[in-house]
Amino acid sequence: MTAIVERFLQWAQTAPVCRRTEAAAALARAYLLSPLDPDQRDQAEAAMTVLLDDGALDVRVALAEALCRSGEAPHHIILSLAEDKPPVAALVAEHSPLILDSELIDMVGSREEALQLAIARRPFVSRSVAAAIAEVACEAACIALLENGGARMPRFSLDRVIERHGGCPELRLVLLQREDLPLDVRQVLLARLTASLRDLVVEHAWLSPEKADAVTRDARERATIAAAFEAPADSMPSLVERLLQGGELTPAFLIRAAASGQALLFETALARLADVPHARVRALVAAGRTASLTALLRKSGLSPKTYPVFEAAVKVIQTSDPQDASSDYRRATHLIDAIVTIYERRPDRELDQILALLRQFATEAKRSAARGYAEQVLLAA
Repeated sequence: MTAIVERFLQWAQTAPVCRRTEAAAALARAYLLSPLDPDQRDQAEAAMTVLLDDGALDVRVALAEALCRSGEAPHHIILSLAEDKPPVAALVAEHSPLILDSELIDMVGSREEALQLAIARRPFVSRSVAAAIAEVACEAACIALLENGGARMPRFSLDRVIERHGGCPELRLVLLQREDLPLDVRQVLLARLTASLRDLVVEHAWLSPEKADAVTRDARERATIAAAFEAPADSMPSLVERLLQGGELTPAFLIRAAASGQALLFETALARLADVPHARVRALVAAGRTASLTALLRKSGLSPKTYPVFEAAVKVIQTSDPQDASSDYRRATHLIDAIVTIYERRPDRELDQILALLRQFATEAKRSAARGYAEQVLLAA
């Protein structure tokens, strides 16, 4: 074997690149797969180490391709390849099981985008490496990390990715498609998405800035409430906090939530605004006593003009049957219909703004339900 390796090194001085490339791959495979004695392994390792200095990129790529997935490759060769040019380094960065997390983090910090992308695609990405990618890596690497089912991503790193790259449409889409996306994070993305849509509409003069604001706000609120119905109950406090911080926990939003039957979100918001335990709010809503509810609304800092509509919503929620066997269209719209009916009968109602708002919500609910009903009919046909 010693003589073979010596002849190989002598031959490599003058052999063409294509032949050296083939030989590098063959030597690496022999090292990994052939039954070599210790001396033979040392000679083969020395030969591969010399090939690290080969001036042809293809030779080093071939060496990296042959060694990158093996746990038996010489560690110093793997690290040397990881410091090579991107086509070489990316192979071992993505596949080698020999590279430590601390070494991967150093590679991420090098700011070389090809390396960052390769590391984000590794079969397993630890929380510490994911955090490093979230902190400094390019958009493409962060998207790859989010798409990687083998990545363990801390919550604070998810927030950091959104902070750094939340303006990227592709990244937002990848995040919104994740079933495990926390509800409050989804709200942040929805806010960014609607802001982008608003800017696009205004830039092209399709709508006035005021109308664009109203349209995108309505879309964001509808999407937030729809997402709340699909989310676990324990995610509501964080969503409410996010809405409060963003100035989105408005009376209009609360009216929409109540009118949509999203009682949990409505109760959680009242508990936060009034600074009282959620269990107490739930009991007050369940009891439905006007005086107690009015006191809670007052403590929440809401305008007295909104009290009648909230009282109407609570009354309807109390009397609604969760097991309603009506048609999907009827079940989806009867709540808002009932709230409008009760509110219209009140002598102390706000004749213009709130009633108009309720009618707008009713129109939206009916059109959305009708579209869903039509889709079901067409699918069943």
